[in-house]
Order: sequence, then C-alpha cells, then structure tokens
Amino acid sequence: MNPSRLFIDRPVATSLLMLAIMLTGFLGYHFLPISALPQVEYPTITVSTFYPGAGPDVMTTSVTAPLETQLGQMPGLDQMTSQSSGGASVITLRFGLDMSMDIAEQEVQAAINQSNSLLPTDLPAPPIYAKVNPADTPVLTLGITSRTLPLTDVQDFVNTRLQQRVSQISGVGLVTLSGGNRKAIRVRLNIPKLTSYGIAIDTVRTTIGTVNINSPTGTFDGPHRSTTLRIDGQITSVDQLMNQIIAYQNNGPIRLRDVGTVVQGPENDQLAAWSDKTPALILNVQRQPGANVISVVDNVLAVLPQLRKTLPPGIEITPLTDRTTTIRASVSDVEFELGMAMLLVVAVIFVFLFNVPATIIPSLSVPLSLIGTLAVMYLLDFSLDNLSLMALTIATGFVVDDAIVVIENIARYIEMGEDRYTAAVKGSQEIGFTIISLTVSLIAVLIPLLFMSDVVGRLFHEFAMTLAVTIVISAIVSITLVPMMCARLLSERPHDAQDGTRFQRLAAKVGNGIDRVIATYARWLDVVLRHQTATLIVALGTFVLTFVLALVIPKGFFPRQDTGVVQYYRDGSGHFVRQHEEAPGSRHRRSASGP
Repeated sequence: MNPSRLFIDRPVATSLLMLAIMLTGFLGYHFLPISALPQVEYPTITVSTFYPGAGPDVMTTSVTAPLETQLGQMPGLDQMTSQSSGGASVITLRFGLDMSMDIAEQEVQAAINQSNSLLPTDLPAPPIYAKVNPADTPVLTLGITSRTLPLTDVQDFVNTRLQQRVSQISGVGLVTLSGGNRKAIRVRLNIPKLTSYGIAIDTVRTTIGTVNINSPTGTFDGPHRSTTLRIDGQITSVDQLMNQIIAYQNNGPIRLRDVGTVVQGPENDQLAAWSDKTPALILNVQRQPGANVISVVDNVLAVLPQLRKTLPPGIEITPLTDRTTTIRASVSDVEFELGMAMLLVVAVIFVFLFNVPATIIPSLSVPLSLIGTLAVMYLLDFSLDNLSLMALTIATGFVVDDAIVVIENIARYIEMGEDRYTAAVKGSQEIGFTIISLTVSLIAVLIPLLFMSDVVGRLFHEFAMTLAVTIVISAIVSITLVPMMCARLLSERPHDAQDGTRFQRLAAKVGNGIDRVIATYARWLDVVLRHQTATLIVALGTFVLTFVLALVIPKGFFPRQDTGVVQYYRDGSGHFVRQHEEAPGSRHRRSASGP
C-alpha cells in the first residue's frame, strides 16, 4: 500500500490541499496574539482588610492572624504571604496551577465568613478579596503632568475622562492610577486650644461627619402637587468648613477656625509620582488575557491624540514605559533568524545537489510546514512568543530532513533509468515507513517536555506542542506534496548530459571540494583508530569536564533581558534602595513613585 500514490495521481487536488494549509496558516498568523512568553495564569487571590487608626502590631494580632488561621486550612493552597501595616492588612494566596479560580474564590469566601467572629467588631468593612495575576505586568505606562493645574484637579479629569476612555479600548483589561492625588479637605487641629475649650477630638470628627450630608428629607403632599425636600449639607469649600460651629461655650459659638486650620490638598500626602523631574500621575494599562499585546499598545497610542483634545489645555500625556519595545525586538529578531534559517537550509541543499528542481521542492515544503503550524497554534490558543518562535526555528532543520530523504530515494530510481512517475511511486512507497518512524522518534524526544508539571511545564508545553505539530505537518507534506512534485519536476536526463556546461563545471568543483573534505576526515579517522587508548582517555576527560562545568555554571529560569527599567523600593529607614536595574533599551524616560 502506497498512500503517496493517491496524491501523485491527483496533482490538482494535492496543490489545493497545500494551498488550503497555507491560507489557514496565514489566517492563524493574523489572529495569533503576540507576547514575550506563553500565557501562564497563576491562581492568585489577595485578601485586603482595612482598619483605620490601627497600628501594624494591632493589625497583625487582631486581623492578619485570625484570617491566616482560617485561610491556611483551604485545600490546594501552595503559598500564603501577608503584610501588615498601619490600618491595612494584605494576605496573598497562591494556589496550585491545577486549581480552578472559581473554586478558589469559593474557598476564600467561605474562609472569610468563618473568620468574621474572630475579627474586631468595629471594622468599617469586612475583608475583601480580588483575583490577581502577578505575571500580568502593565504593558504601557503613561505619565500625566500639568504645569498650570494642581494634580488634585488633574486627577478629577483623568478619573472622569481619560481612565474610562482607555478602559474601553479593545484589548485593555485593567487601568489603574497611582500617584495619590485624589482631592480631599484636611483638618489640622490645635490640640492645646482644643483642650482649653474642653472639646475632644472625637467630638470634632463626629460634628464634621454630621454636617457633611446630602440625603433626601421627605415630601410635602398638596392637593395639586407634591414637593420633594432635600437637605444639601455637603461641604464644598474650605471657608464653609472653617465657619462650622462645633460647640457652644459662654453663650457663644466655637467654630472650627478657632481650634485649627483647614487645607485642601491630596487625600494621602505620603504618596507621589514623577515623570522625569515633574510631579505626575501614573496611568498603568494592563491587557486582557490572550489579547495581542502589540495591538493593545498600538490602539492606546493611536487614541492618545484624541484623548488630549478632551482634556483642558496644560495637561500633558507622555508614554513612560512601553513593554512592547522589547517584545517587538525579540519577536522581530526571532522572525529574522527563522527566515535566515530557511534560506541557509535551501542554500545548503543547492550546494550539495546542484539541482534546481530538487532544491525548489524542499524550499516549498519547509515554509509550508511552518506556516501550517500557525493555524494549529491558533486552535490550541497559543501565542507568538519567544518559545513558540524558537520551536519553529529549531523545526526548520527537522522538517527539511523528511523532504530530502524522499527526494534522494526518488532520485536514486531516476538514476537507475526509471521515468519520473515510476520513480516517484516506487521511491515514496519504500520511504513512507521511514518518514513515519522519523516522525515518531522526534516526537518521542518531546514527551518529557509535554508531561512536565508546574510553571516550567506550562511554559514549555507550548514549545513542545509547536515543535511536535510542525514535525507532523512536515511528514504529511513529505508523503503528499514532495512525491507529487518529484513526479513532475525532477529531470530524467543522466548527469553526463550536462557535461561541458558552466553550471556542471561549477558543480564538479564543489563536488571535488567535498571529496577533499571527506578525504581529510578519513585520514584523521585513521589516526584516531590507531590511538584508541588516547581517544578513550580524551572522551572520558570530556565527559568528566562536562559534568563539572554543569555544576559550576550559573543557573536561572530565563536569561536576563534588557527592558530599560529601574525600580526602587523604600526600606524601613526611609531610604530608597535599588531593587533591580536593567540597562537602557526600551525607553529614555524614567518614572518613580514613593513618598
């Protein structure tokens, strides 16, 4: 049985089949998302609890510890970390990769409900949880500055206009604002004066909360119409709050201006951000899972000119960091290397065969196998990233082997005097089992990668599957398209028919050069065989040295990549400490945040 004969006898159908594979591959390339690495979802949930006025010690003992006791009993929990600070407790829960996020949410909610009786009764709100992905970093960071407006006013415009509009852009998942410049009114009390009047601080707080109201009061129902009453008691200015009466003494009112001052400014003056050396608000844009990161950034940058027109004059929007810069460079470099690999493979085939038809056949089968893989990658929800493109680059050397083996066997029958059709039928029939065995053996090498667990397995699963799919498509092309093209393109003339031509003389020179290389190798092989003991010692020394170097060589998860970002954090003494630094390469602007 020869499955290739069906395609040899039907060249039109075979050509249409290959055209369909190529078209689906191009469509898959168009829809494939682009990213630096495969998408790996970490099932991570953060539980946040806010208790204003409580110190870190109180938060640790009264809030964090009871929650950790209940949350630590959840099944599937791999790691739990907590951070207690003044008035806030944040617990980060990381589950196993096999845990469904929906099930994890239910477990977290049940644990929070069970811990309510152990938490302080005067908590302003119960603990809240949120799903997060630590690996999903912002793809674009925008700095919003103004030299004419205060940042508190700028944040109002950003919250109501810019942030909402950016969130509506296709592919944008989450837009967060940092910089801490929300508008607020701050009351600074003079404690000695307040004490002299005999007024407690809590009295002032209660009074301010009581007078700052905006709620419906009731209705007047008349014979002809009804009127709704509303008390508009919201404080809208600093003067209005300073004139507020907080107590009466000696038949006279005591106003807030008598015991303190009122200023208008940011809600939290311990937070700040800068764009270069200018105070700014930082807008972080994250993409939706599976979205094309390059398309998301391009869409946001394309809309920025229109968004600037909706903001008042004097507000500037400047891109600070663009994560796609390194992704574009990496993907572009790998695509260039992939193209170079294909050209070099075809060039090597031509140098050794010096047969244009025999060179055209693998030069078509190699890109066809790679392009067809893109369609399967789209169906498997893969992405174009460094690992999948690396798999395609490596596969370039594998996929050409099948075509060369088929061409060589068919050419052998032609040299024996058979016509092209007969040679293609006989040669493909003999080589079919060899192609299948080569395919199975190559896929068998990838089995350990396909069954790896944890994060490493998730990352290299895409690499292994891409490589395996390319090898399978290459085998299909080799037993369908290659025999059909050999039956119609290979020359039936013997080699002697071209003697005397310039092309044949060049081929003879190349052949003589290859023969000299083979002769040199034979002489060195004789030397090795005459000194077998020394050869074994060198081989054993190489093995030992390889083992030693494998132990001392630096190890890591991935090679370091230059993204041009410098990050700092503030230590306990209040000094800024550099956390990690990468040389400039993505953007020439800088951003920082902190008190």
